[in-house]
Amino acid sequence: MIGIYFSGTGNSRHAVEVFMKKYDGSEKTYSIEDVNIAEYIKGSRELVFAYPVQYSNIPKIVKDFIDQNQSLWNGKKIFVIATMGLFSGDGAGMAGRRFRRYGAEIMGGLHLKMPDSIADVKALKRPLPQNKELVWLAEQKIDKAVQDIKKGKAPQEGIGLFYHLAGLFGQRLYFSSKTKQYSSKVKIDSHKCIGCGKCAALCPMGNLKMKQGISAAGDRCTMCYRCINTCSKQAITLIGKNVVEQGTIEKYL
Repeated sequence: MIGIYFSGTGNSRHAVEVFMKKYDGSEKTYSIEDVNIAEYIKGSRELVFAYPVQYSNIPKIVKDFIDQNQSLWNGKKIFVIATMGLFSGDGAGMAGRRFRRYGAEIMGGLHLKMPDSIADVKALKRPLPQNKELVWLAEQKIDKAVQDIKKGKAPQEGIGLFYHLAGLFGQRLYFSSKTKQYSSKVKIDSHKCIGCGKCAALCPMGNLKMKQGISAAGDRCTMCYRCINTCSKQAITLIGKNVVEQGTIEKYL
């Protein structure tokens, strides 16, 4: 088995790394951004696939990755991990159904509540001790899931009709447009930006470019919040008007 992930601020990456270490002690985890990712997938019969849920849906970059590599999934056995800040309903099921469409067998799913990555919305922020506890609890939940999988009883969170309806009516029905296309809503404060280029280097979509010494945003943002959480001058926003609190997974370990 190998671990595959897409991660904005590190939550999903950490989940897969913990899973693989507990599963067989390996470090075989790869980002979907890895140039050799297709070869890694071809070489493994079983996969654990993790990603952050957005509005009870799949990030656009993940959706495109699954669809554009549809020939890779036929005959694979996949366990899906969905990380989230609040609620997802059928977070794991969203990717699971997509993988099934291309011939994969879904072993099960796991939902993990993690520190919220939306850095520019105050209502979603939690105290540091609470976020650290969330990560610890997620690690314990992963450990139990691994033990259950080894016993042939993989957890089925997010899989099935009940979860599907919860995700649909809980969020997705009202916010489906948020993840249907890439976003053009990223804002750069030109007075704060110092032109370091870190955001452009980190963006998984190449949506940020350096122009005349400062960062400029395009219309292909997948809302991973990687740039917003790592900008040293807090010059980037997406949903809110100001950065409230930045954080990547390293802050909570």
